[in-house]
Amino acid sequence: MTEPASHRMIRVDQAGEFGATRIYAGQLAVMGNRAPHSGEIAAMARQEAAHRAKFDALMARRGVRPTALQPFWSVAGFALGAATALIGPEAAMACTAAVEEEIDKHYSDQLDELERSGNDPELTAMVAEFREDEREHHAAAIAAGAEKAPAYPLLAGAIRLGCRFAIRLAERI
Repeated sequence: MTEPASHRMIRVDQAGEFGATRIYAGQLAVMGNRAPHSGEIAAMARQEAAHRAKFDALMARRGVRPTALQPFWSVAGFALGAATALIGPEAAMACTAAVEEEIDKHYSDQLDELERSGNDPELTAMVAEFREDEREHHAAAIAAGAEKAPAYPLLAGAIRLGCRFAIRLAERI
């Protein structure tokens, strides 16, 4: 039996929100609460945790299996967050900007598909709400100096490529 498209969407979105919480956990583990932008990072982390909780509840209600790659995302997300924080506060913000840019595109693509089908208003509303939050995170990261990070185009490009790869894997595995 073929899995409904909404199940793949929910699985990948929950995995993405989980990954975001792990990135922020890695950044905060390195930067602590006194580094530039740590308050913003902590606030974004709380918002991502709330998104994840909503996806967790939706998965449970609908019987959607999580990605089998969650243990990998836990380690990879934390490592990415810690590595960018070790480079410096601007690199941590560059990581946020890159991830959120890719997630905005991902959520926008999902919204197009959901609006065409029109058969899942609950998921449509969640994705629309969360996309706006992710756009705010992106804007905050840019305002906090993301583009001043060393080798910003290269760093952001590599992170965005990794996000696209992670999205494709989590949809399927």
